[in-house]
Formats: sequence, C-alpha cells, structure tokens
Amino acid sequence: MTRIGQSWFDDAAGPLVRPYAVTRGRTMGAGHDLDMLTLVVTVSPAPRLQHVETEYAEIVQLCGTAQSVAEVSAHLNLPLAVTKILVGDLIAEGMLNFRVPASSDSYNDIAGIGDLNILQAVLDGIRKL
Repeated sequence: MTRIGQSWFDDAAGPLVRPYAVTRGRTMGAGHDLDMLTLVVTVSPAPRLQHVETEYAEIVQLCGTAQSVAEVSAHLNLPLAVTKILVGDLIAEGMLNFRVPASSDSYNDIAGIGDLNILQAVLDGIRKL
C-alpha cells in the first residue's frame, strides 16, 4: 500500500491511459486500410478540428509536412494500431490527405531480376563479413 502523497507507479509503468481509451474502444478505423508507410499531410487550408482530444490536434500539426503513419506513431509515442485509427478519423473528416504506398507488385515491376541478383550478392557479401 502506498502512503499519502507517494506515487503508486513509476516511469517504467508507461502511460496510465490505455490505447483503447484513446480510440474510445474502437479497433477499426474509419474505413481506410492504412499501411504504416501511408503518407498523410494536412489539408490546406485545414477545416476546423471536430475533436477535442489532444492527439488529433498533434497529428494535424505534425502533418503540416507529409509524414508516414509510422512516423506519426513514433512522434506521438502511440501504438501503430491506435495511430491508424486516429489518422483514419482525420482522413474521414477531410482534415488529412493520404497516399498509399506502392504495392509490392509494382516494386517487382520496377526492380528487374538483375536488381534482385545484385541485392542477393550484397546480402551474401554481408554474411561473409
């Protein structure tokens, strides 16, 4: 039992608000299938923010320049799943524009078989070190 005025948690305990509280219990976003590499940027001029939670305002401010969802997650120190939901909410409201990353199929179209051989040779060289 803790004494009056004594903290009952330490810095290693992490945040006291669980991620599902930030998303109000939701585990799915507003219908956008966001990848961690999806780029998001604030719409200019930005409409009035509908949410009072500070995370939404921080995302809008941070995305003044294009950021990936993973970068937003890292800057806010939130789990990626939570960040995807919050970003999806802002996209649905028209606050953010987004661009999905190229699919892995288009990477294969860009990188010819010769490029894959070069990458394999580099990997083999690294393993020999």
